[in-house]
Amino acid sequence: MKLIRYAIIAGLIITFIITVAVYPTVPDRVVSHWNAAGQADGYMSKFWGLGLIPLIMTACVALFVVIPRIDPLKKNYEKFRNYYEGFILLFVLFLLAIQIQIIVWSTGYHVSPNLTLPILIGILFIYIGFLTEHAEQNWFVGIRTPWTLSSKTVWKKTHEVGGKLFKIAGIISFAGLLFRDFAIWFILVPVLVFAVYTTVYSYIEFQKEAKSSKNRDQC
Repeated sequence: MKLIRYAIIAGLIITFIITVAVYPTVPDRVVSHWNAAGQADGYMSKFWGLGLIPLIMTACVALFVVIPRIDPLKKNYEKFRNYYEGFILLFVLFLLAIQIQIIVWSTGYHVSPNLTLPILIGILFIYIGFLTEHAEQNWFVGIRTPWTLSSKTVWKKTHEVGGKLFKIAGIISFAGLLFRDFAIWFILVPVLVFAVYTTVYSYIEFQKEAKSSKNRDQC
């Protein structure tokens, strides 16, 4: 666990070091957005274009550290803390990769995000699948619907299904490499569909549990 925390800190430090080191060599305008075809269509000043990712990374890590401390179900985090902190590390590495993408593009080497994002997001989704499968009931991490938060059984069933679906979404994201002009859809569509599915699934499972409980009471 300590090794993961050191790696998170190292990821933050490396991001800042790389950013400061390349700052003098980067043009005054830095790419800040690409369209669905992987073409740059938005730019920022160098200060904000290079500084935004490190700031977002630092703020997110701070938030992730605070969340288990303020959650009313904070004790449950201990049951999946390694997976939770592993996600923080992977998220830091994900943003570091995005920062490198921005730097590389802005210095003239136009590596399409439609080549890199399907891989990066696919890996992130697959890990989220493992995190989801191991997450215990809490108010911030996982598939939080009124029905999963009201029943430990529904939480467990929904997260077992959701974990598998996130892994599938990650694999589908990789397929975007074969259809780069449509890579964004291989990322977004599965996640949206699976989000709706798990929400409906949790509701149905809760209704089944309520009906079963009612039948037992009547007996």
